[in-house]
Amino acid sequence: MAIVVVAVLAFVVGRSTAPTTTTTTSTAPTTTTTSVESATSTAVWPAAASSLRYQTPRAAAQGFAVAFLHMTSPVIGQFQQGDTRSGEVNVQPNATGPVTTVILRQLTSDQSWWILGAATADITITQPSTLATVSSPLVISGSSTAFEAVVNVTLRQDNVTTPLVATTVMGGSNGQLGPFHKSLTFATPTSSYGALVMYTVSAKDGSVANASVIRVRFH
Repeated sequence: MAIVVVAVLAFVVGRSTAPTTTTTTSTAPTTTTTSVESATSTAVWPAAASSLRYQTPRAAAQGFAVAFLHMTSPVIGQFQQGDTRSGEVNVQPNATGPVTTVILRQLTSDQSWWILGAATADITITQPSTLATVSSPLVISGSSTAFEAVVNVTLRQDNVTTPLVATTVMGGSNGQLGPFHKSLTFATPTSSYGALVMYTVSAKDGSVANASVIRVRFH
């Protein structure tokens, strides 16, 4: 089986109704869990160890928004084609809400779609970089704007529900970007890969509004 691994686009930085997605598993007889995990090591979602697969990019973006970001009723935009195997889908918490751009790519021979990360203009992560090898303590920095300046932060490892870290940082507010900087201390992960997730919540109901997500590797 041909394995294609492509690095996340350089600009990628950083709850629930059931997704109405059609899922399937690969039928290639030579596919193994190890080979799939190797091919999809750059992907944040879905978990390679699970049987969850998405056959369209919009279904993948919806599944990611609902199951990973925990948006309640996301509005899923149209697929914006990049090359023949990649592209983007814009996701919003409602029709007028802030945009989270979800970056997708087909990484395996079954033509399913995988999430490489996500970005929003309200949260820019400058440290760490995408696919950086990280360890505790992890210094994060960048710029953001949010209600009362508060941005939520979770550091997650693959295949584990409880985050390694759940905290907040303070950046800018009222549409004005301001810098954030924080050191995260965490226990030794049991997985080799994970994701840094930074998100804002709605002042109206506390639901997830937008997010930046980057893939990281644990040392």
